[in-house]
Amino acid sequence: MRRTTLMVLTVIGTLTSCNALKNTVEASSDLSKLGGTWELNYISGPRIAFNGLYPGQKPTLIFDLADKKVSGNSSCNSFSGKLNADDTSINFNQPMAVTKMACPGEGESVFFETLKKVNKYSIKGDTILNFMMGDIAIMRFKKIK
Repeated sequence: MRRTTLMVLTVIGTLTSCNALKNTVEASSDLSKLGGTWELNYISGPRIAFNGLYPGQKPTLIFDLADKKVSGNSSCNSFSGKLNADDTSINFNQPMAVTKMACPGEGESVFFETLKKVNKYSIKGDTILNFMMGDIAIMRFKKIK
């Protein structure tokens, strides 16, 4: 009888500590760090220098975790849509609302085409956001707000 009681208490204690750990992990998850405004400072692929693609304004992303929305500016046009992300994966393949201003250069098209390739992300030190295609970083952002 004493062994059964001890075993039950051990199981209950283990479950309680697992739940406490789970809550700690969720509070410090990458998804919770994603909220805020991020500015692009690297994009792979184009043969044009980064400053040539975005001479006037760098693209930005704003993640609203409470409403599960993403918005921003492509360096020319504003956009918004549904946020589709968890602690490690993110997807920008759903349609977004985009303004229709005429944009010089290739920066906007490179930005949107590269976003479509992103399937994972990681956050380093709360201020650097890497978007990846598989294990390769194809975009990098710096947190500005």
